[in-house]
Amino acid sequence: MDRLLYISMSGASQNLRAQQTIAHNLANVSTTGFQADLDAYKSLALKGNGSFDSRVYNQHYRAGIDFKSGSMLSTGRELDAAIQGEGLFAVQAPNGTEAYTRAGDFRVDPNGFLTTGTGLQVIGEGGPISVPPYQKLDIGSDGSISIIARGQSAEAVTIVDRIKMVKPELSQLVKGNDGLLRIQGQDIAEPDASVRLVSGTLESSNVNAVSELVSMLNNTRQFEIQVKMMKVAEETDESSTKLMRTK
Repeated sequence: MDRLLYISMSGASQNLRAQQTIAHNLANVSTTGFQADLDAYKSLALKGNGSFDSRVYNQHYRAGIDFKSGSMLSTGRELDAAIQGEGLFAVQAPNGTEAYTRAGDFRVDPNGFLTTGTGLQVIGEGGPISVPPYQKLDIGSDGSISIIARGQSAEAVTIVDRIKMVKPELSQLVKGNDGLLRIQGQDIAEPDASVRLVSGTLESSNVNAVSELVSMLNNTRQFEIQVKMMKVAEETDESSTKLMRTK
């Protein structure tokens, strides 16, 4: 009887973990450049002291990242950029390490640094990109940032820096709790000149809200079934106890 209870209990707890992943994806359905988390279940044997495995339970785990591109949304804003096809922008994570993202909603902070919409400094050829005061700014398809400095004529175009864009093997990438991508082993990717971007455009989240909602409903039904199985185990145990008392 305890086997039934153990299996249903472990199943219910893993359903709750799966709901967390789905809820996280749904919460980022409008987040620029967000790439959805993929999850899965696997059955594992619980090692016992005897010759045979005594229990089997299931475990929810992050199966990977959905790397397909989101929709390209034209904004016309000079600081917006979206990568065409494969590739990532290099940014400086809060802990000072290099990380990667598809979010190209750039802006210039009060200190003159180019940052993402979440405040992460964008990395260029020599570190974080610093933009002098300007009256016009353009981002080229190769990531080059050119400006007309404040007070200069329209012909006085200066290239400030070039956004570091990389294209590592997707199998090497892992997503941290901060939502940023990194290369396994803390390696740093080299710039890739083949990566191109489109300025005045943003990439939307690749989360399919309908699919995630269906998954949420399926997980809810599975959780309810697991709870019913635990109730059945309890009722069966009570019935067995009553039978033992009558003897």
